[in-house]
Amino acid sequence: MLLPETVALLELRQAVRAWTATYAPGREVAVALSGGADSLALTAAAVAEVPSVDALIVDHRLQDGSADVARTAADQALALGCRSATVLPVHVAPGGSLEAAARVARYRALDDARGRVPVLLGHTLDDQAETVLLGLARGSGGRSIQGMAAHDHPWGRPFLGSRRAVTEAACADLGITPWSDPHNDNPEFTRVRLRHEALPLLEDILGGGVAEALARTAAQLREDGEVLDTRSTAVLENVTVDGEVGVDTLALEPVALRRRVLRAWLLQGGAKSLTDKQLRTIDALVTDWRGQGGVAVGGGTPEARLVVTRRRGSLVLGFEDRRRV
Repeated sequence: MLLPETVALLELRQAVRAWTATYAPGREVAVALSGGADSLALTAAAVAEVPSVDALIVDHRLQDGSADVARTAADQALALGCRSATVLPVHVAPGGSLEAAARVARYRALDDARGRVPVLLGHTLDDQAETVLLGLARGSGGRSIQGMAAHDHPWGRPFLGSRRAVTEAACADLGITPWSDPHNDNPEFTRVRLRHEALPLLEDILGGGVAEALARTAAQLREDGEVLDTRSTAVLENVTVDGEVGVDTLALEPVALRRRVLRAWLLQGGAKSLTDKQLRTIDALVTDWRGQGGVAVGGGTPEARLVVTRRRGSLVLGFEDRRRV
């Protein structure tokens, strides 16, 4: 399909061209297609810039008629020139956050279906700004407000520098009617309220440019974080012996490096869902040792919890029988 050379489409094509040149030169890609404006515009731009594009459409089966929506998206993908369009029905686990459960099911299905090719996602600068605000509210440090990465294997996000209005304009230029997900207007979801209430209010109060400023902040923090992560990897190798962390050597490092080292060590040992409070408490075992007990972290089993303790000048990560607690 020959695309019209409109301002919106040229911007999005250039974004895909730059992404593929950096992360997937000469390779085929898959596109995660929901049928919304962002993913439809991404599909069109990808077909124009990449020799082979496959569309993957996840049907969460959370709404009546979802199968029809998925089928329509598949037809649109083929009309745009995709090599194939595959609908992936998923089961969203009940309980807890519906948003989180749907996201887990979606990414698992995409990963299973992609083969060896990267999957392009239609996240825009607006999505990035919302993600930064959500991370800021969690208060988990710089890592939580780094936002989404342009490349996080196997996921690719070429549109993080483009506004949602551009993808909507691109669909209008193509004469395509995007699907409007009712969930995107449901105020029960935190991200929806950020999108429709918080960000417009911030734009009004601060005189505009808030979304772009949040996205720039995320990019700067990600660049800084990459440097610190690289340095912390070297420190971790230096302070670790037989899986244990030498306290005296680690205590000499600046706090920004020290906590990154601890985080990396814990993740290597099977810890999950680490919180800032846990990292600070474990850091106190290094710098403020007063004989305190171990610190439990996520990643244990029903029978035993995963605990960090200090023994003979080293931090040790191991399992502790829950019946002893």
